[in-house]
Amino acid sequence: MTMFYAALDVSLRSVAICIIDEAGKVRLERSVPSDVPDIVRCFNEFGQPIHQVGLEAGTLTQHLTYGLTEPGFDVVCMEARQVNAALSAMRNKTDKNDARGIAQLLQSGWYSRVHVKSVERHYTRAHLTSRKVMQRKCLDLENEIPGLLKVFGVKLPIRLRGGAFEEAVRGTIENDPALSHALLPVLEARRTLLETRSSSLIDGCEGPPTKTP
Repeated sequence: MTMFYAALDVSLRSVAICIIDEAGKVRLERSVPSDVPDIVRCFNEFGQPIHQVGLEAGTLTQHLTYGLTEPGFDVVCMEARQVNAALSAMRNKTDKNDARGIAQLLQSGWYSRVHVKSVERHYTRAHLTSRKVMQRKCLDLENEIPGLLKVFGVKLPIRLRGGAFEEAVRGTIENDPALSHALLPVLEARRTLLETRSSSLIDGCEGPPTKTP
């Protein structure tokens, strides 16, 4: 039985697909949107069982790997530097030719397989990154307010954090309508970020939400 190897050259909006047989002959070349249903539809329309699907490690790796594994495809994620080194010898680099090169690499077996982290690990990473972003924005706002107040000769105590910072700023500007109008929205934005970050921390301790079938 002839074995077929499918390769994906992935960009954000589209995927170049190349399917070759075990002898290296190209059997199909097509460009489809970079969505799992479109890729699966292309494989199904090919009409022959795909032995392996190969793609280079990148931004959409997790999404495509788990999305294509679910309907039963054996997905191989290849080490990016190794793939780039193999493709760099090509004279005419296009998405179509890159997909063909990846297919040939997959069929030859000369590649290093990369472990794809679980969906749960990516949820955790997204959660931690979002908390870090909110913390950084809070600090940006805290660092901005003292500079705005210095113009008016106001000096806040050093190293104020949390509720003490907001209390000190409010006490400073409460009798100045113009400053209150300018800075209260900044304080409100900072408080919202702090509350959201605290809520995110609590939710994160409980783990990511589970998907229901």
